[in-house]
Amino acid sequence: MSAGLLSCFLLCFFCVFVVGDLTAPDKFNVLFTTTVNNGGNFTVEVQRAWAPNGVDHFYTLLQPGTYYYDNNGFFRVITDFVAQWGINGDPTVSAKWNVPIPDDPVVQSNLRGWMTYAATALPNSRTTQLFINYANNSYLDASGFAPFAQVTDGMNIVDQIYSGYGETPKQPLIMRDGNSYLETNFPLLDYIITARIVE
Repeated sequence: MSAGLLSCFLLCFFCVFVVGDLTAPDKFNVLFTTTVNNGGNFTVEVQRAWAPNGVDHFYTLLQPGTYYYDNNGFFRVITDFVAQWGINGDPTVSAKWNVPIPDDPVVQSNLRGWMTYAATALPNSRTTQLFINYANNSYLDASGFAPFAQVTDGMNIVDQIYSGYGETPKQPLIMRDGNSYLETNFPLLDYIITARIVE
């Protein structure tokens, strides 16, 4: 590799990290409006100290021009365990943001009503998928699932998210086909309509 190409590569590499996620406020609230009960909503309180990397990424995904979580299906809903979402209805948008972020230390616990990133067993594997705990799932703490938000209003709406499909929707097919796959095969699925930062 020539010196010029190497310099260009290093510059671009540096820019990727400089242009990364925004720095979130220390604390903010997010209102999720859903299809549950034709517009039922719930609110979460987010604190950056609970998981700085995860919160910065979440905050970035909520910005105007991105609004990543709008029209997301609750594709994995398991009674007494979790409600999970975070694959955008547009496959091109999902692909754009399907980039892992660094892990955070686990500061809070995966108790009922706490929100956490989904991840694989590999380190630094969180991307955009989130779940809310339906029960005391504190055993997840030891596996590195770091809660970063808590439902402060509307947990009764979260409890009513349609759970009849369980884990049946296939995540690779949602990534490939977006909401068209969900709408065709899982017509009763509930969705997030909008997710907005509020005072």
